[in-house]
Amino acid sequence: MLSFYHYYPSTLQMLRTQVSLLRRAGPGVSVLRRLASASPCAWPRSCDVLVVGGGAVGSSSAYHLKQRAGRDLSVVVLEQDPTYERASTVLSLSNIRQQFSVAENTLLSMYGVTFLRRASELLAVEGQDPPDVSFFPRGYLFVATPEGLHQMEENYKQQTSLGAEVAWLWPEQLRQWYPWLTFGENIAAGVVGTNNEGWFDPWSLLLGMRRKAESLGAVYLPAKLTGLEYQQESNEGHRATTDGDQTTTTPTRSLTTAQMRLRNGEEREISFSKLVVAAGAWSGEVGRLAGLGTGEGILASPIPVEPRKRFVYTAHAPEGPWEGCPVYNDYTGMYFRPDSSNPQHFFCARSPLEEEEPDASDLSVDHSFFDTHIWPLMVERCPAFGNLKVKSSWAGYYDYNTLDQNLILGFHPVYTNMCIATGLSGHGIQQSPAVGRAVMECVVDGRSHSINLDRFGFGRILTRQPLKEKMVM
Repeated sequence: MLSFYHYYPSTLQMLRTQVSLLRRAGPGVSVLRRLASASPCAWPRSCDVLVVGGGAVGSSSAYHLKQRAGRDLSVVVLEQDPTYERASTVLSLSNIRQQFSVAENTLLSMYGVTFLRRASELLAVEGQDPPDVSFFPRGYLFVATPEGLHQMEENYKQQTSLGAEVAWLWPEQLRQWYPWLTFGENIAAGVVGTNNEGWFDPWSLLLGMRRKAESLGAVYLPAKLTGLEYQQESNEGHRATTDGDQTTTTPTRSLTTAQMRLRNGEEREISFSKLVVAAGAWSGEVGRLAGLGTGEGILASPIPVEPRKRFVYTAHAPEGPWEGCPVYNDYTGMYFRPDSSNPQHFFCARSPLEEEEPDASDLSVDHSFFDTHIWPLMVERCPAFGNLKVKSSWAGYYDYNTLDQNLILGFHPVYTNMCIATGLSGHGIQQSPAVGRAVMECVVDGRSHSINLDRFGFGRILTRQPLKEKMVM
């Protein structure tokens, strides 16, 4: 991985100078190396909006904020991993689907695919090639057991009512559409996306959103958040019913200043008007810097997001159903899809059960997990996978919402200028365009309105009332 420090433009002239320098580097130099060659300029001491996290959700937030408000709103993005080496965005399989049990998730991903189809236009920057996100609309195929048939039917009815293009397949139709699929009485039906589902290039989307945000004036800082300061707003405070049906009142506060540490150990700080928490798997840590989870009353409730490690394996299967294969999702939780850039190769994965959760302290891969929990299921569904060989593997993090594996979106009830956007639990890359737009609407208009996301607010965290997504992979 390249050692990448992006130094940000403070003026349009500086941006033009950087572009000129990057062009001289020649086409053989990677995007990251070109960015690393740019010259540093003055460190901003204040901004209107500070976004913590420069991955897909943070960069989408920065893009939508600058696209809406332009130069009248200063946006700074803080990214502790400027190489994106451990970023969930680039370690994702970058699949996108409309099949969810929670209506808001379907709507979020429907906007996501609309954004992907227009990315080359929306993210175009003058003088540079438009991003190519390489969207492959191959569909998602979910299958259900007789016990899960009713839930699948309810999901299907809701998805079609929202405009999702999905098809119901009985076993006879499954055999016609996917002759390589082997199943007995344990598969009762399936649903496949006939349009607007598939996969795409996460790098191109991330760098496209970041580059566009920067061209509009957003500033990216390569540093780690280490502290937050606040001032009390009101003695009357916010009343809320917390877990256990206890009503508590906590004085409202406003976050004012962020402390951060550069990679060379230097300490800096920046003041801001609004804070956006888009730190993915590390959002719980950001919350703790503000005392969430360590205080009293409402402040006793943390941002319930933690890193959960997930493995992905690349396998060569010369007899596998590479041509025309969708993202296949088994009722057991195993899933696979073709590697569209590498014939006869497949990406394979399965989310572990709670008791199988691996240690998330590093990104090492457990290869025995494939042998015992994935491969046997793949062979059961498609015998052609019997002679596959694993060629490579990697691990990445889910920003796992321990309450209900769903997005947390909106302002905190005590820290009234802290907008939280995290906890997507594996859906972050596909829903990042819509979540970034929702963040923009919260910051500028006070609430998300293009899609009503009120049910994803922090209130359910306080009352411990989960909004369960039944189709988590």
